[in-house]
Amino acid sequence: MNFPENNNHELKRTMKARHIFMISLGGVIGSGLFLGSGYTISQAGPTGAILSYIVGGFIMFLTMLCLGELSVAMPVSGSFQTYTTKFIGPGTGFALGWLYWLGWAVTVALELLSAGQMMQRWFADTPVWIWSAVFAIILFALNALSARAFAEAEFWFASIKIAAIVLFIVLGGAAMFGLVHMKGGTPAPFLSNFTAHGLLPHGLTALLITMITVNFSFQGTELIGIAAGESEEPEKTIPQSIKQTVWRTLFFFVLAVFVVAGLIPMNKAGVVESPFVVVFDSIGIPYAADIMNFVILTALLSVANSGLYAATRMLFAMSKEKMTSPALTKVSKRGVPINALVITMVIALLSLLSGFFAEETVFLWLLSVAGLGAQVGWISITASQIAFRRKFIREGGKVEDLKFRTPFFPLVPILGLTLNIIVLASLAFDKDQRLALYLGVPFVIACYLIYHFKIKKNREQDGTESQELQLKENKKMVI
Repeated sequence: MNFPENNNHELKRTMKARHIFMISLGGVIGSGLFLGSGYTISQAGPTGAILSYIVGGFIMFLTMLCLGELSVAMPVSGSFQTYTTKFIGPGTGFALGWLYWLGWAVTVALELLSAGQMMQRWFADTPVWIWSAVFAIILFALNALSARAFAEAEFWFASIKIAAIVLFIVLGGAAMFGLVHMKGGTPAPFLSNFTAHGLLPHGLTALLITMITVNFSFQGTELIGIAAGESEEPEKTIPQSIKQTVWRTLFFFVLAVFVVAGLIPMNKAGVVESPFVVVFDSIGIPYAADIMNFVILTALLSVANSGLYAATRMLFAMSKEKMTSPALTKVSKRGVPINALVITMVIALLSLLSGFFAEETVFLWLLSVAGLGAQVGWISITASQIAFRRKFIREGGKVEDLKFRTPFFPLVPILGLTLNIIVLASLAFDKDQRLALYLGVPFVIACYLIYHFKIKKNREQDGTESQELQLKENKKMVI
């Protein structure tokens, strides 16, 4: 496939507000809600699960307020990696960029693997790898066509997920309060499941551990910042998308978990494959399992689609920052960083292969590191906003001139930074997540060493050459 090159090495601003909004929702609403909500309820209890999602939503809200100010002031595809490089330090920006890129590349592999497994329900005789390959080709083609094609696909992927959640909330809520009869004449539970085991049946520790999982399930909203570089009117679309995404995500998650907790007893919630299937089936909806299989498949492909986009733009931005090969700045005529897209898909497919041949070792290690990328990204967003605002004022800027301002500065970013660091540190207390720190810390240290011993020198040389060229041009103009 040949892609005409865009010699300007620039992306095109073709995304509308509805695209940005759905991209951020697409990165968030995935199998974590459709499959993982039951586990959260079984561990923290019905009320504890809702509290976990509210706290996770609050951390997301604080982080997105910081991202809003940064992405409106500087709408670039590198987003928080660029901000970290500019306001915290290039070494930190380099490490963050690679961690975030790897995180999404591996996530793409996980979603493709899971999507292939979901197809086994309908095509049991077809190997999982064939479906994974088919979906990989489709997603690559969508991303290679144009940013608008990717965004349009994501819009419809996310729309299907949201429609399913709304239907679930309405029908499940009606069944919960006796407005819709359940199969077999089962009486409506009302709020009995909330009162059966007390407020926190497994104590505060269980609540804190589930908060880690819940906070990770909200990650993906930061895609708003990455998409800002290709938004038509970032000063209008970004603030609008942030507000809509935060409130609607919280609304969907909390209400959906409320309905699941109300209809499925706590001791059964953690052992069912998908609480959504159980609820739809108990209401008597025909083909409930098939419907939810399709919705979950859509959710997986949506996250993979968003992840491929995010990782590609991160690699492109790092190339523009001279932190990786300049060949990755190549942009097709349609405004797609095609080399960065190819490299990202290749790494995703290699990760996918490890999912088939080294699931217990290599794939598990990659997934553990992947979980750190977005969390470290959220930490960098809040820290960068503090550094940006201080530098902006120090250089004579007026806060009133900022088109979007993080309110209650510095309280909001400091609180957001503190809570995000606590979430990261708390990984050490969860035996299932601890591997992320064991592998992630050496990875970040290695990135710092590579930057200081290799990349820094190259960037300084490039900077000197650029300055010399500029001086020569200035002399020619004078002559």
